[in-house]
Amino acid sequence: MLEPDYPIRTARLVLRTFTESDLDALHAYQSLPEVARFLLWEAMTREQAARSLKHRVEHPTIEKEGDGVVFAVEHRETGELVGEVNLGWLSAEHGSGELGFIFDPRHHGHGYAREAATEVLRMGFEQLGLHRIIGRADARNTASGKLMERLGMRKEAHFVKNELVKGEWADEVVYAMLAQEWQARP
Repeated sequence: MLEPDYPIRTARLVLRTFTESDLDALHAYQSLPEVARFLLWEAMTREQAARSLKHRVEHPTIEKEGDGVVFAVEHRETGELVGEVNLGWLSAEHGSGELGFIFDPRHHGHGYAREAATEVLRMGFEQLGLHRIIGRADARNTASGKLMERLGMRKEAHFVKNELVKGEWADEVVYAMLAQEWQARP
């Protein structure tokens, strides 16, 4: 079980639960075609973003296998929502989880995704006690792949045309890290 002690502070960021007041900022980046390009969903309308937000607000903890939590990532100094990072508990038996992230393009290139994702990896390994955490991405999304490599995750698979996404076959890459690798990192 993971019940984060909100808010979670890093050097420059605050990871917290989403609130209803996040709708404008969440919609601002979820509505961008360049954000949705490599995701399973299309750019969202305000109504779709509101439904997305409702789900995030209602699931602030991980209680059992199959649960996931999406953390709002806020800039500490400005209070601005810069993106989100999520952790899902895939299997209790195998101790596996999955990391994901989406950031507003206006905040790319500052290391915020790496900083937030590092904290979520820490929670997954040290608080939830996971053995293995994976990250998946469309193979064309090289920025996500590079981020997972900077996090210390290793590329384990490249599946060729394995998913039909928005009417076209897409390749998928899978990265992973083990708890022992997390503990041994510099």
